[in-house]
Amino acid sequence: MSAQHTEAHAHNEHGHEEHASMSRGKIWQVFFILLGITVIEFIIALYLVPHGMKIEWANPIYIILTLAKAFYIVAYFMHLKFEKVGLIYSLVVPILFIIGLILVLTNESHHWIDLIR
Repeated sequence: MSAQHTEAHAHNEHGHEEHASMSRGKIWQVFFILLGITVIEFIIALYLVPHGMKIEWANPIYIILTLAKAFYIVAYFMHLKFEKVGLIYSLVVPILFIIGLILVLTNESHHWIDLIR
């Protein structure tokens, strides 16, 4: 066996080990976490908000829960959790800027609503 073939074989085994943690059980675990978050969102939208929860409280909760769902989808189903740190940072940093933009725009929208009243 050539050295190149042995190195390629070792690299393939290493790549397999990185993704080995995505077993069927882990996939179901992530599925039920996502299902639980979705159920919480539905409870808030269909029961709590119509029965007195202020929308000013519900919207930030929706944003946090949606970001949690996005994390699980990207980390496990898109296998980002198993990627190298540089790739992770290249995606996490823009997401943090987007979150900051959402917060600033949410604050600004309240200002415009207050001007109308």
